[in-house]
Amino acid sequence: MTLELVSTTKSFEGEQRVYKHRSNVLDCDMTFAVYLPPAAVEDKVECPVLYFLSGLTCTHENFIQKSGFQATAAKHGLIVVNPDTSPRGIDIPGQDDAYDFGSGAGFYVDATEAPWSKHYKMYSYVTQELPAIIKANFPTLAGKQGIFGHSMGGHGALICALKNPGLYQSVSAFAPIANPSECPWGQKAFNGYLGANTTDWEQWDATSLVSKYASTPQELFIDQGSADNFLTGKQLQPEKLLAAAAPNDHIQTIFKQRDGYDHSYFYIATFVAEHIAYHAKLLKA
Repeated sequence: MTLELVSTTKSFEGEQRVYKHRSNVLDCDMTFAVYLPPAAVEDKVECPVLYFLSGLTCTHENFIQKSGFQATAAKHGLIVVNPDTSPRGIDIPGQDDAYDFGSGAGFYVDATEAPWSKHYKMYSYVTQELPAIIKANFPTLAGKQGIFGHSMGGHGALICALKNPGLYQSVSAFAPIANPSECPWGQKAFNGYLGANTTDWEQWDATSLVSKYASTPQELFIDQGSADNFLTGKQLQPEKLLAAAAPNDHIQTIFKQRDGYDHSYFYIATFVAEHIAYHAKLLKA
């Protein structure tokens, strides 16, 4: 796998890099960002890896430019990787017609419906292809990876962990779309990518997955702003996930409601250091 270095920027004695590569899974060229802490840059020390999945309309750029995560990642010695949110540079009619479906809205599922199924396999990209690329090209610590995300990416982080017991040692989510089968965003995406059979949606819905989860014990850290308009608009519904998880002894949840915070990157920037410290504790255990 050949990586093309797009940019390198020094940050907190580490390096924020952006790469391009050809994705075999998505059958297109993709861009991802990777932050290398000082230990990885200067000493080539093997470090844990933390993946961040962004939300609707985002690219790899939003998180690295707006969250301010680099200082805490440098402090804790974590490699932080964040991919794009959908395939790019392809030609599918209608892919750019709406902000919540198609470009920038891959929903981290593997599409089964034509024409989306040829390219829209973000789940396999995030859980298989991209980690293999990171392992082959950067000084990663084997068996030590975490995942977190925001909104659509929070949904992605949760399902990636729940569908792959033991793959991630830490999981958290900012304002996740927690029950996509029961909200307008999720219903639109799932119907388009997965088809009209709602039974097929269950394997991509974190609320459904936690209710059936019976494998390696998993802790989920859910973070939510109380003034999030998408919370009041019933797009997120974390209460349904928490209710589904409560009777399951294999799932533990941490839920923090942030009084007065909304859905924006101001909210993420305020609490991202807490999340990274949480992941670092588990990844270095």
